[in-house]
Amino acid sequence: MIRKLSILFAGALAGAAAVTVVGQNAGVANAAGSDTYRQLAIFGDVFERVRAQYVEEPDDQKLIETAINGMLTSLDPHSSYMNAKEAQDMRTQTRGQFGGLGIQVTMKDEVVLVEGSPFADSPAEKAGILSGDLIVEIDGDPVRGLTLSEAVEKMKGEIGTDVKLTVVREGAEKPIRMSLTRDLITVKSVKFEEIGDVGYIKVNSFNEQTTVGLEEGIEEIKAKLGDKLKGFVLDLRSNPGGLLDEAVSVSDAFLDKGEIVSTRGRNADETRRYNARQGDEIAGEPLVVLINGGSASASEIVAGALQDQRRATVVGSRSFGKGSVQTIIPLGSAGAMRLTTALYYTPSGSSIQGRGIDPDIVVDQPLPDEIKAQMGLDPEEEVSRGESSLRGHITGAEETDEGSGSSSYVPPERDKDLQLQYALDLLNGVKTNAMFPPKQEAKAAAN
Repeated sequence: MIRKLSILFAGALAGAAAVTVVGQNAGVANAAGSDTYRQLAIFGDVFERVRAQYVEEPDDQKLIETAINGMLTSLDPHSSYMNAKEAQDMRTQTRGQFGGLGIQVTMKDEVVLVEGSPFADSPAEKAGILSGDLIVEIDGDPVRGLTLSEAVEKMKGEIGTDVKLTVVREGAEKPIRMSLTRDLITVKSVKFEEIGDVGYIKVNSFNEQTTVGLEEGIEEIKAKLGDKLKGFVLDLRSNPGGLLDEAVSVSDAFLDKGEIVSTRGRNADETRRYNARQGDEIAGEPLVVLINGGSASASEIVAGALQDQRRATVVGSRSFGKGSVQTIIPLGSAGAMRLTTALYYTPSGSSIQGRGIDPDIVVDQPLPDEIKAQMGLDPEEEVSRGESSLRGHITGAEETDEGSGSSSYVPPERDKDLQLQYALDLLNGVKTNAMFPPKQEAKAAAN
């Protein structure tokens, strides 16, 4: 079985990275100097004058939250304040479980479009919702005018509660009204399948369900392909990150020994190292890891560990370059503070902060001209956005003028996916490259 760690919590968004959860009031800073207290007195004076003299009566809570958030966001792009709702949403996201209906949706013509089939045994499947359905009302309120996040929030809720939907379906004579009872929905962060004789595992994010999903995928692929198995593709493209302990566990699944990642804080005694334990879940089968400009944070931890330990060949384009660690500190009234407290390093001691992971084999996936036109871009313009382009980001020790990041475009049509096709060609022996399989160090080979 894959070992599931439960030590740290990492950011689930491209802007977030490794995060430690600590108790309230932990790690109180050194007492501030007298000059600092004078500045705080000025803040208090400004606060009282705004409350007393602003043209409209302000919301005290909003003023304080905004002031706290302003202080944190001035530090770097990933430190921030979360109010009670935002903190709860973060916890829900990282658990990968919530009370909902079991559908994936997007916006189309100002209404909600159901994308793909509902999750198996979900309330949506039981109610007969189909891919392509348009949700035009939620609990009798029109969807038009809502943002996608607002519409999704209205469909989520406590397990066992009801929600009424009005659905427009192609071919139906009139809108369909249905009542659904919310149930526990588990978001699958891992998808897997066999592509010929190759096992393909796509990790979309790192939440509490990732290790379980990876284990399920490996076992099912091995059972189906048996002796025909030629290797695995681990697809981390456009994966914005997630839980650090899951990133460590996923890396550990393919390693027998060696360091996976280290985190280094302000003080030397804050350094922490995470090492693999014996047991390669795919028993040494060839492994190709795919990354692109959307691969960030926990994704980069996995790619960096497998690359540095020469367990996998990394194919694709330069990753996002998010290498800082945030600590989640609970605050009063169930809010929380996300504070950058450390940087993380790959086993070779390299910092990817502002630099990213360079693939062993560069395979660029160009953005089609028609998509560039929709974005208002020139056909010759390259689209890439990494950590190094974020205002106020922490400058990495190995950051260069070239910066981090690359295109994060992945074609929906598999035959146009140059990066995936290259990985499959390597594993099937159609293509050869000096970087595949990765060469072990002479010292390691002698052992």
